[in-house]
Amino acid sequence: MDAIFELKNINLYYGQTQAIKGIDMTIERNKVTAFIGPSGCGKSTFIRILNRMNDLIPECKIDGNIEFEGQNAYAKDYDVIELRTKVGMVFQKPNPFPMSIYDNIAYGPRCQGVKNKAQLDEIVEQSLRRSALWDEVKDRMKESAMGLSGGQQQRLCIARTIAMEPEVILMDEPTSALDPIATQKIEDLIVELKELYTIVIVTHNMQQAARISDNTAFFMLGELIEFGATDKLFATPQNPKTEEYITGRFG
Repeated sequence: MDAIFELKNINLYYGQTQAIKGIDMTIERNKVTAFIGPSGCGKSTFIRILNRMNDLIPECKIDGNIEFEGQNAYAKDYDVIELRTKVGMVFQKPNPFPMSIYDNIAYGPRCQGVKNKAQLDEIVEQSLRRSALWDEVKDRMKESAMGLSGGQQQRLCIARTIAMEPEVILMDEPTSALDPIATQKIEDLIVELKELYTIVIVTHNMQQAARISDNTAFFMLGELIEFGATDKLFATPQNPKTEEYITGRFG
């Protein structure tokens, strides 16, 4: 197994409240890993551990061992900016910047010091092609990204993440605000993108997890109840709680 993240005995507290309890997990490179479970079970909190987004929350304390590519991602001297560049994030609600389609994609590379127009053009085109949006927007590059449909905006946000050349793309319920057709496009895209990136997706849609993921983690009340190959977890769950959840008896 080619692990990109190794997490051991992860606990997370908001003040006195423990939100994540003693979780061990290995996330494989170039696979899609889905996090499922009822609302408020810790899925979104856990995904944010991977790129240290929880650092931005006061009173949030994490212990345990979190290794990204063999290095302690929570070491005092670890470059958090570099971690968030390598581990990009796409949120539930599309959040394009209020600027042109082109500038949305070029923004990150420019911040990293890329000034050459030809180089920026290439990054923008490649990122839009990889996010299956190029053909729809190539003649509208100077128009505001806010004029795109919800599904297009979400693919633009994926393109914006890709432009930073990440190794991992985290997606927190990326299709929950989208209609079925836009959802299908994002799902197809995720399956294609795992050739190039490792993808971790939080989804409340179990059918989506079954369709697109290689591995699935089932969370409940801050605990990891079951984790394994998606086809096995859905066909023959080892834990009765997992079976109850996926058969719709609760959740």
